[in-house]
Amino acid sequence: MNNPSNAMPESPLESPAIAPAAMPATRPLCWSVRRELWENRAIYTGPLAVAGLILVGFLISAHNLPHKMRAALALDPAKQWAAINLPYDIAAFLLLLTAVIVGVFYCLDALYGERRDRSILFWKSLPVSDLTTVLSKASIPLAVLPLVTFAAIVATQTIMLLLNAIVLLGSGVGAAVLWAQLPLFKMWLALLYAIAAMALWHAPIYGWMLLVSGFPRRATFLWAMLPPFAIGIIEKVAFNTSHFGNLMQYRLLGWFQQGFRSPAEGGGPIDPLTTLTPGRFLSTPGLWVGLAVAAVFLAAAVRLRRYRGPI
Repeated sequence: MNNPSNAMPESPLESPAIAPAAMPATRPLCWSVRRELWENRAIYTGPLAVAGLILVGFLISAHNLPHKMRAALALDPAKQWAAINLPYDIAAFLLLLTAVIVGVFYCLDALYGERRDRSILFWKSLPVSDLTTVLSKASIPLAVLPLVTFAAIVATQTIMLLLNAIVLLGSGVGAAVLWAQLPLFKMWLALLYAIAAMALWHAPIYGWMLLVSGFPRRATFLWAMLPPFAIGIIEKVAFNTSHFGNLMQYRLLGWFQQGFRSPAEGGGPIDPLTTLTPGRFLSTPGLWVGLAVAAVFLAAAVRLRRYRGPI
């Protein structure tokens, strides 16, 4: 018996199954972060709105710029530098404060909101773990919001500088001193360092807010604020001390105390980069203790989300 010269091709039904392509481990996290940006527009509209208000106020006060510049030119170099930089420092401070406020209220609603509107049932049906979900929510105040704030500050200060230069050139004062006394590039490098330091230092605060948002049925703000106040009051009444209050103050402002050198430690603050102390900041025990506490809070938030359902 002769064998056929050409064998019949194997049927598609009989062919071995083709394994689906493996999904990159970071893809669920990236899409979860995008989801947070889609559902929480205040992450970028908040800083943009404050930046717009700052520019409107700066534009209204533009008619006084020539007079203020003439007054600044009569000062010594250190005071002249401070006077010229003051509006730009105020703009940066207001936007940083806005970022903190937006981050706190975002965290308080991050896990509570999906339980309130029952969307947690849908999101849990997707192949996204509770760990990925909580990490994506924690990345908003720790990474995304700082970058949005930095971009808003850079854009705001650039527009302020251009408006300043146009007004001064039109008034005949000239903008040479303005350009000489305003090292924007160095200011932005120092600002980027400050935003990163502040985000890392405030990590346990955001972790606590995320944890609180995972268990109450209502009034998450009160659940977050009352325990620290109660501890401080009990300590004061029982022991007449305020160690816990000092600890809370240090947790709010310690990033600046440890991350920057005061002008009194050496010369006037002419160069913004000379005030940075990254080595002291990174070697501060309070930073690493705070990060460890934040990790504990986030782990507890992951476990809470695993067993919590809609309200």
